[in-house]
Amino acid sequence: MLNIAVLVSGGGTNLQALIDAEKAGKIENGRISVVVASKPGVYALERAKNAGIEGIVLARKDFANVDAYSDALEKLLKEKKTDLIVLAGFMTITNERFTKAFENKIINVHPALIPSFCGKGFYGLHVHEAALARGVKVSGATVHFVNEVCDGGPIILQKAVPVEQGDTPETLQRRIMEQAEWQLLPEAVSLFCAGRLEVNGAVVTIKK
Repeated sequence: MLNIAVLVSGGGTNLQALIDAEKAGKIENGRISVVVASKPGVYALERAKNAGIEGIVLARKDFANVDAYSDALEKLLKEKKTDLIVLAGFMTITNERFTKAFENKIINVHPALIPSFCGKGFYGLHVHEAALARGVKVSGATVHFVNEVCDGGPIILQKAVPVEQGDTPETLQRRIMEQAEWQLLPEAVSLFCAGRLEVNGAVVTIKK
């Protein structure tokens, strides 16, 4: 069984999707062994506790800079013998050395169809505000590996979700979470743990 670390900064809805998938036997050969929060008191830690998963706070505010935080996070995850890192609403920046230390072992879910509405400044409701301002008819979610470029890593899975007339950023965010994010993230984690993802440059192939 591979050890999965989930990194969080907020309520943990994507974490809950992973917990539910694991309980339902939908994550092959993997288990969530630790949840690491970048802020104390976030509800994601309560979700971890309720599921019997170790929760650790590694607060960004306790470190002088990105490098110091990244080093501490790398040390912690290696001590926990982490095989896969999942960013589930993790809003803290790490450095290039951290991403290289876990190359093709960090995955993130982004609430848009990359390469649209992604990169620096595109997070949370900002993504959906931008999509609605552009007048797109379809948005969605992307699960991708994390590299040194913000939202620039190899794409694992994507799913389109319709934008409806009268949508607000909040209603579009909710639809994308329910119809895409909460489905794609557990699926991608299961594919990784089953050894079915092959990365060649920017292209991810799903092996049969």
